[in-house]
Amino acid sequence: MQSGNLPEGVPHPTRSLGYQILRWGERYLVQPDGENAGDPWVFTTEQKRFILWLYAIDPKGRWLYDTACLRRSKGWGKTPVLAALAIVEFIGPCRFSHFDENGYPVGKAVRLPLVQIAATSIDQTANTRDMVRGMLANSPAEIEYVIEIGKERIQFRNGRPGRIEPVTSSSRGLEGARPTFCLGDETHHWVPSNGGVAVFEVLDRNVRKTAGAGSRFVESTNAHNPNEDSVAQRTYEAYLKRPNGRLLYDCVEADSDEIDLRDLGAVELGLRQAYGDSHWVDIAGLLEAIQDPRTTVSQAYRFYLNKIQESSDAWMAKPVYDGLLSNVDPIMPGDQISIGFDGSLYSDSTAIVGCRLRDGKLFLIHLDEQPDPKFSKNAADWQVDTLLVDRKMREAFATYRVMWIFADPSYWQNVVGTWALDFKEKDPEGRDIVWSCPGSIDTSGLATTWQHSQGLGRS
Repeated sequence: MQSGNLPEGVPHPTRSLGYQILRWGERYLVQPDGENAGDPWVFTTEQKRFILWLYAIDPKGRWLYDTACLRRSKGWGKTPVLAALAIVEFIGPCRFSHFDENGYPVGKAVRLPLVQIAATSIDQTANTRDMVRGMLANSPAEIEYVIEIGKERIQFRNGRPGRIEPVTSSSRGLEGARPTFCLGDETHHWVPSNGGVAVFEVLDRNVRKTAGAGSRFVESTNAHNPNEDSVAQRTYEAYLKRPNGRLLYDCVEADSDEIDLRDLGAVELGLRQAYGDSHWVDIAGLLEAIQDPRTTVSQAYRFYLNKIQESSDAWMAKPVYDGLLSNVDPIMPGDQISIGFDGSLYSDSTAIVGCRLRDGKLFLIHLDEQPDPKFSKNAADWQVDTLLVDRKMREAFATYRVMWIFADPSYWQNVVGTWALDFKEKDPEGRDIVWSCPGSIDTSGLATTWQHSQGLGRS
């Protein structure tokens, strides 16, 4: 069930600061919510194992792991663990000081702590920040360490420097800060389109500047969508490349790769495997949620069973797409294809792209692209070579069995109309070629082509 690289068992007490940190956390922190709110905080066994290995050290007191990812199902308890770590890194014994006379490591607090809770927006940091405030409010830590609990920032009442703060892509001073610890919650939502990848890259650079003093980045995530290029996906792929490296990747998921979601017994077993000792989780309620028609297969697998899964509206599975990028089974003359055409005349590119119908493999037939003004004196006067484009399209029809064309006819209405007439007349097998001329053409058109091809019957 453990599909990451979290070692079996626990580290020896002489090789982890985690034992001291766990004792400290359960002494100074409180349960933030629920029926036991205000009671001393208690870690579960699985949470303890993660923390023990996160704070594992070598014989010289240096970290075994430079960074870490906690990938677990929704509701497992990832956010409370991150909140507890934020407080530990703020005021707890989180850095190696020395070994005592019995060989056990002794931790010390960071002198000038800067703990950052990172996300793509302030709202996205709210869950972790609320959990931090809940664990500190009316706790022994708030009193003994003279903590001021603000709405967004946690700091010392006596003016001592140091704080816990949220940061986002719009935060002033994000680039160049010197954090002592960074947390990223729900990094499966950190994608290029919302600035999440850029935030991570800045934080990673900042942490590395003070890594020698023990600074690290720790993230939590659900199973990611492998088509989104999220930070969670990049972390997972980095782990796969170096599974025995210095990235601690703790992931427990349902044991079976193929679970029939209609089989309640199999789903319940998968849920119990994924949630482990999170005793507060309502397994019966999760079963009902998975059976709800509004819950997609992808959501059930990713958020509850902790299995990586594409969204149901994905064009094709990522392993299939990756395989199509290889040189295995190349495009050959006579292959049955569709064509996507996007034409322009000035200051824009013109492209003809082919899509083999039997497997969706894409290939470039022709590209006429405006040169970069930095490297070409004629860039301003550039225009598409329309005769060359026409010749390339005709060569494509002569080489392949073309079944569909999706074309953007803007500025090319006459040419596209001529192609439609000429190629219909010249089709050697008497097939009708389907022409689609929407207002614009993009890869969604090619996706439609591939999907249609699956029911064609002669691919």
